[in-house]
Amino acid sequence: MSSPQGREPTVTLLPETVRRIDGIAARAQSTGRVPSLALAVVRDRAVLHFAGAGEQPRPDPKTQYRLGSITKTITATLVMQLRDEGFFALDDLLYRHLPGTPIGGVTLRQLLGHVSGLQREPDGPWWERNPGGDVDRLLAELTYEKLAGPPYRRYRYSNLAYGLLGAVLERVTGMGWAELAGKRLLDPLGMKRTTYAPVEPYARGYVVQHALGGALHEEPRPDTGAMAPAGQLWSTVTDMAKWAAFLADPAPAVLARETVDEMCTPVAISDLESWTAGHGLGPQLYRVGERVYAGHGGSMPGYVAHLAVHRRSRMGVIVFANAYGLDGTSIKDVGLAALTATLDSEPTPVPAWRPPAAPEGEAAEICGRWWWMGREYSLLPDGDALVMTGPNHHTRFAREAPDRWRGLSGDNEGEILRILRDPDGTAERLDIATFRYSRAPSHLA
Repeated sequence: MSSPQGREPTVTLLPETVRRIDGIAARAQSTGRVPSLALAVVRDRAVLHFAGAGEQPRPDPKTQYRLGSITKTITATLVMQLRDEGFFALDDLLYRHLPGTPIGGVTLRQLLGHVSGLQREPDGPWWERNPGGDVDRLLAELTYEKLAGPPYRRYRYSNLAYGLLGAVLERVTGMGWAELAGKRLLDPLGMKRTTYAPVEPYARGYVVQHALGGALHEEPRPDTGAMAPAGQLWSTVTDMAKWAAFLADPAPAVLARETVDEMCTPVAISDLESWTAGHGLGPQLYRVGERVYAGHGGSMPGYVAHLAVHRRSRMGVIVFANAYGLDGTSIKDVGLAALTATLDSEPTPVPAWRPPAAPEGEAAEICGRWWWMGREYSLLPDGDALVMTGPNHHTRFAREAPDRWRGLSGDNEGEILRILRDPDGTAERLDIATFRYSRAPSHLA
């Protein structure tokens, strides 16, 4: 996925930023008491800086760690791809695609956003540490009691929900989840080191037995079967840089930007007191100060992981550790601290100004100054679009038909701009969602 034309080239980080990132990684590995920790700051598919700490194994950008629930962002993207292709609607009830299920009254949208009311885990032994069964077994073990509460009453994180989404993907396509992920996402994005099972070199995962002097107990690495869509995949920092780039700046051949924007729109706030964490249609959302990051955390026995992206700057961070948790902190806090430190330290790239092409036709006719309620607004060209700016206002419009433009982004996103003409055909007013703009400041309606 190449950067759009006109982008500034990726640059390296400032030395002071590098020192801060190295310090965050070293402290996290040491105080967290994990065998190894890999941390990378990424932008536009590139690893800007890699910081590794620990010796078991010595971290490397191409060493695999287990992603855990970061896998859910892959599953969610497959769901949105198939939705866009007409396989189903997000508001379809589950029974439409998995007939006979006792919990068929929840929707695909609710499952994606963890607001279905489903409990966290399926029946049987802990799926993360045991070989999983197939989809038929997963569905056979479902009972009505799996609904722990009504949909949308509250945010309730559910691994089971993503197992069921994987079952839907399999039923509507006739293809297994792993094959779908490979053909539709991993291969097109060049993520060759993101695999269903570990491929050497990979980090062994451990429980650190602190009561026994820090002895390491190696954890099993089972095939989770029907629950694979919730947490099976393995990957590297280098490959996850490509996935971070996709979430920040989607490859249109894989998924439309508008659809990824939809995925990153909050469905639920998961901490109702502080409003610093939420969930979209797949990605988790985190507020740190005035910034919002999109991504996901992950854990499997012996592993924790985190990915976060600041979409506006296209900057991201990936953190892996091969232990089941860090002492005194979390992998999420380590990742968000590193990303925030980078954004605070690095200057924002300033793109060169280029004069726009002269507007033609209808665009040329309506460019210039307009007034509403005595306030001045400007309508100026921006590529094939027009941008209206004014007091606390910014909207980008694209032409849909003669005398009709659609808001693409900003205050009037989705709204229609209509050109109102006088009897001789001159553009006299602009009507934007019933707000009428005139060429003269004295006209108030």
